[in-house]
Amino acid sequence: MEKAKYIDPIIGTVGDEQAESFHGGGKTYPGACVPGGMLQMSPDTVTGGDNGTGYNYCHSSIEGFSVNRMSGIGWYGDLGNLQIMPVTGETDLRSGSNEEIPFKKGKTGWKSPFSHENECARAGYYSVYLDRYGVLAEATAAIRSGMLRFTYPEKSDARIIFNFSRRIGGRADFEKVRIVNDRRIEGSIKCTPAGGGLGRGDAGISYNLYFVCELSVPAKQMRFFSNETFVPVGTDYFENEDAGLLACFGEMTDPITVTCGISYTDLDGARKNLAASPYGFDFDAMAKGAFNEWEKALEAIEVEGTDETDLKLFYTCLYHVLLDPRVLADTDGRFALFDEVTEVKDYTHRTVFSGWDVYRSEFPLLTIISPETVNDTVCSLLKIAQIKNSSFPKWEILGLDSGSMVGDPGVIVVADAYVKGIRNYDAASAYEISKASSLSANYLNRRPFRSIRPDCEQYKQDAFVPERLSNTLEFLAADYAMSKFAKAFGEAEDAEYFMCRAMRYGENFNARKGFMAPRKKNGKFMRIKDEYDDEGCVESNIFQQSWFVPYDVKGLSRLFGEERTVELLERFFEKADFSKLWNEDYNHSNEPCHNVTHYFDLLGLAHRTQYWTRRVQKEAYRTGPFGFCGNEDVGQLSAWYVLSALGFAQVCAGNEEYFVNTPLFRKATVRLDGKYHSCSVSEKFTVECDKDPLEYPYVSSMKLNGKELNRPYLTYNEITAGGILRFELSKEPCSDFGKDIPESFA
Repeated sequence: MEKAKYIDPIIGTVGDEQAESFHGGGKTYPGACVPGGMLQMSPDTVTGGDNGTGYNYCHSSIEGFSVNRMSGIGWYGDLGNLQIMPVTGETDLRSGSNEEIPFKKGKTGWKSPFSHENECARAGYYSVYLDRYGVLAEATAAIRSGMLRFTYPEKSDARIIFNFSRRIGGRADFEKVRIVNDRRIEGSIKCTPAGGGLGRGDAGISYNLYFVCELSVPAKQMRFFSNETFVPVGTDYFENEDAGLLACFGEMTDPITVTCGISYTDLDGARKNLAASPYGFDFDAMAKGAFNEWEKALEAIEVEGTDETDLKLFYTCLYHVLLDPRVLADTDGRFALFDEVTEVKDYTHRTVFSGWDVYRSEFPLLTIISPETVNDTVCSLLKIAQIKNSSFPKWEILGLDSGSMVGDPGVIVVADAYVKGIRNYDAASAYEISKASSLSANYLNRRPFRSIRPDCEQYKQDAFVPERLSNTLEFLAADYAMSKFAKAFGEAEDAEYFMCRAMRYGENFNARKGFMAPRKKNGKFMRIKDEYDDEGCVESNIFQQSWFVPYDVKGLSRLFGEERTVELLERFFEKADFSKLWNEDYNHSNEPCHNVTHYFDLLGLAHRTQYWTRRVQKEAYRTGPFGFCGNEDVGQLSAWYVLSALGFAQVCAGNEEYFVNTPLFRKATVRLDGKYHSCSVSEKFTVECDKDPLEYPYVSSMKLNGKELNRPYLTYNEITAGGILRFELSKEPCSDFGKDIPESFA
């Protein structure tokens, strides 16, 4: 089955300033890329606002095409550098939709209206017709290079504008550009927090982008401009904080192709990355190569179904999962960290680790379908932590920790990988750093150690962060993962210490209110109005955050009262509108609620997990630009869908158990990796249903390789051993299924 044809990059492409009310949007992009690629060749509709990719489906004009961006992120985004726009004739020397750099002279700008009817997005390819100029603009990409192809109308004055100062969420600080000859330009773009970027500068992200652009047709004239004014004719090298270049070609009968190579290391890296492309100026060959790359990547999972919408959603979600963490290293293995160039040969250095989001579903999925990516990511996080002698980054981009969100997700991801046998890295160093971070150590290896945990002395002593419930529960979950890491690593004393600390979560339960609550420094509970109060919570409220003890769901239910727990969970889901951007009850739009659907499995009510998981699948995910119920979050929202469609989810990172729900497809086959997986039964893991799961939504029995299981979970080792998992389904709930739940889960 050709799978890449089901990818629809338009899904989720709404940003801020949306046309529909109360929808912050998926904030994905429609442009061209390959799995884990360094480049993302995609259109820009605006510079400004919280439109994390620079593209918002609700806008009606395009200001250009830039070479890099992130997917599904809020907080104003970053990257979006080297913007390229085809025009005809005279234009203003400003895009006209750049809110970061307003007009000084112009009125209209160079932007062009467009219609979604003349827009095409598919795996590895994007095109749009620019109404103002009559130009067909097309984009495609390889892993470290990309192409734009512009087809101009007859007898038009063909031109291309290069905007070097453009940046999502801000502007570049300084640019250096050289015209090498009439077909080649190269240079660098410096970006610092002073210019904005992620968090409009609050994230502290700095980087240098190096680029080489080659033209398939020689330009008749190239001329730099700055601040809407041309510089003197004949200038072939230009440095400025607001640099642009206009390339003029005259009348064109053939398309003009712009081929770009980039690097975050140095200019030599960009040159090598461009030279490594086998496509030259053959746009169609690169587009075909990109499609084939996606087809190959999607071989990780093959599903069989008859519902076209489900197939489109499944493979588009899998597509988003495989975008990041992306390649940072150049083709020769070099990459830059903290202004120093490093070279490695034993792994591929990657970047864009949205830790707080992706440890919940994306990495549990990647350990099954792409363990090499997980190993690369652990190596990359470890390299950063070793250089800085610090905790692993919480939310990493280009080697830097943006500091976004809470907790210690690096420890969770590293621990989960190690427990699952993904260990092609310096495990002893990974363990030392994880332990030092968990203990908020002052020193490691006789050097000052920088831990990401705040209020460390109070937390070490009392196992809570004053006035911060979300931080407390996230750190306790990381302690649980650390305990599992320690046990697997053979450090029994450490394992016991961290397990004991993790199990102190109950001290944050306010019995008077009947929910978790933040505590003051003296240990007393802060005043909260009710369960919908957001005091001490991050992107959540008390009701949502109170469930976040994924490692001891049965113990949590005893704390709440077992009957009350079920009543509260049912109310939690029943009152929610899963299609909505934000809910005060179950909120699929944001991560703290993810996988709570599977808590029923642990409470002996597997049929309720099956019911609510199917409801979320069908109501929180749709096709079209409004397809995601909230920010897609660098693959996390998509990974939840992919895992649940297979029929299971990992409730707690660091544990081996994946708890089951009714699969979405009649049959799904996962390709395993013998380098990391045992494959002791088969090189594939197949999930089969005896009936159509869309008509028969409940599980009556489950067999693994012919052996009947009445427990509501599989282990990672069982999945990665391969074989066949077969579900027998029914139209009515089967309350007898899934009753075998070991006391060890308490």
